[in-house]
Amino acid sequence: MRIIIFGPQGSGKGTYASRLSPLLGIPHIATGDLLRAARDDKEYGQKIRQYQDSGALVPDDIVLKILKKRLDQPDAKRGFILDGYPRNAEQAKELDKITTLDAVINLVVPEWVLLQRLSTRVQCKNCGEIFNLRTLPPKKPGICDKCGGPLFQRDDDKPEAIKKRLEIYYQMSAPLIKHYRDKGLVIDVECNSPDIPPEIIVNKIMDLLRTFKKVGGQGKQSDEDGHS
Repeated sequence: MRIIIFGPQGSGKGTYASRLSPLLGIPHIATGDLLRAARDDKEYGQKIRQYQDSGALVPDDIVLKILKKRLDQPDAKRGFILDGYPRNAEQAKELDKITTLDAVINLVVPEWVLLQRLSTRVQCKNCGEIFNLRTLPPKKPGICDKCGGPLFQRDDDKPEAIKKRLEIYYQMSAPLIKHYRDKGLVIDVECNSPDIPPEIIVNKIMDLLRTFKKVGGQGKQSDEDGHS
């Protein structure tokens, strides 16, 4: 399956996507990770480093070219879970030109849940892996399970910054969700508690995907606990 996973900061899209990937047998492609890796790309690496080191966003045309190269790799031929792209309507139109999609998972999470999750979120300084001190703590306090690097809390994971980021996300995501809902691709998955283990939501997403596939790809609204 070729899937996009959407959700605001703190909705768990990266966590869920990384767990869905082995279950579905398709790669989880996070554009943030893709661009970090592409800093060493022979063709685009220098330009990417210049934009990122100056604090500027990498232009859409470069992001799309890097993404297309990744989607052309053998492991993505059977499908993929795309996380972090598209971020605007123009990117969605460009993505439509290079691939077709089977489903769009839209994580619907109340703001109070997002605030609780993000305020306890920490990230590895070295590899960028994300943990949650409340729901997904590292095995050793302050140490990344993946690479052993130090964990820290980002400034934009503090309450006032979180609210501002959420406002921007909702403004940008509304036309995107409409774009894919009009195509009959959206599966809404609701989570109304900060304490639901990731595996519970992942299992519900899997159930919804199976149902979605059987009924021919018409978006199906979940109930407030994530059940179909």
